[in-house]
Amino acid sequence: MAASSRNLLRVFAECQRQLFIARVPTSVCASHNAPRHHPMRTYAAAAKPARKQKKDEKVPTKDSKEQEEKKKLLQKQKINDTSRHKPYGLTAWAPVDDVYLVRYYPRQVYEPEVAVDMLKTFQKLDFTPEDQPVFLDLQLDMKLEKKKKIDPFVSTVHLPHPFKKDINKILVFTENPEEARVATENGAAIVGGVDLIEKILEDRITADFYLAVPDMVTKILPLKNKLRKKYPKSKRGTVGVNIPEMLALFKTGHEYLVERDSYIVTQTATLDMPKEHILDNMRTIIKDVVAHKPAEFGPLIDRIIASTKMSEGLWLKCEAFLPQEDVKEA
Repeated sequence: MAASSRNLLRVFAECQRQLFIARVPTSVCASHNAPRHHPMRTYAAAAKPARKQKKDEKVPTKDSKEQEEKKKLLQKQKINDTSRHKPYGLTAWAPVDDVYLVRYYPRQVYEPEVAVDMLKTFQKLDFTPEDQPVFLDLQLDMKLEKKKKIDPFVSTVHLPHPFKKDINKILVFTENPEEARVATENGAAIVGGVDLIEKILEDRITADFYLAVPDMVTKILPLKNKLRKKYPKSKRGTVGVNIPEMLALFKTGHEYLVERDSYIVTQTATLDMPKEHILDNMRTIIKDVVAHKPAEFGPLIDRIIASTKMSEGLWLKCEAFLPQEDVKEA
């Protein structure tokens, strides 16, 4: 009996000790220095499933990374203004963003090839007609020595890539039957003498160009106020003896003239033409314009603006069109 009672007391004491420990908060009994027993995992974690590559997703390659680095370098080179001061009254030499206020930066001047590409891009973005005309706006320096200057002129050139589909309508003044026959055979629309004066004054006859032989210049003076800039003159090449040569020039030639004393605004091409054809026509017109001023008096053209009928004007670099001698002198 004594042994069994002792065993019951031990069991009862052990149960009390277990109950007391369970009720005491762990924060009170636990010490910071006491060893802690954390659960340990005896097996390896499951591997994560590999990410499936999408069809549209592109894997970055070495070439693509090199191209991106080159673009970043080019951008840094374009906007690297550390070696020069900011322009007076402006923010910087070149904008960083695509959208910016124009008045805070210097005017952008483009290479002719870049400008033509930009005009074609404007047409696609604005959904404007593809065959809209391309214009050149030239500002001229008409000054010569002292107080002299170049008189406003009119000229006709052969474009390497004509943009007009129709042939110009030409009227020839002559009273010689042989010259009249030659003019008709070479494509003159109207041929006649003094009898055409009254019809022209009454607007019954019109033409794009009026040509005359030297003997007829004094006989058609009543038409001077009517025809104005189209009146036949030797300086413009509309008075001469070689009728076939004059007709060959003016049938398919492109005419331009100086307005407001020092400005030329003329069409050079249509926007749907290839870029090289547009540039060739621009070079032809500018080369003919430059020929009207002697080289010793400096370049004739101060600025060039290219535009279309429905786009903004883009300033072009004159050096790309001017002869090498003029560029060195400028």
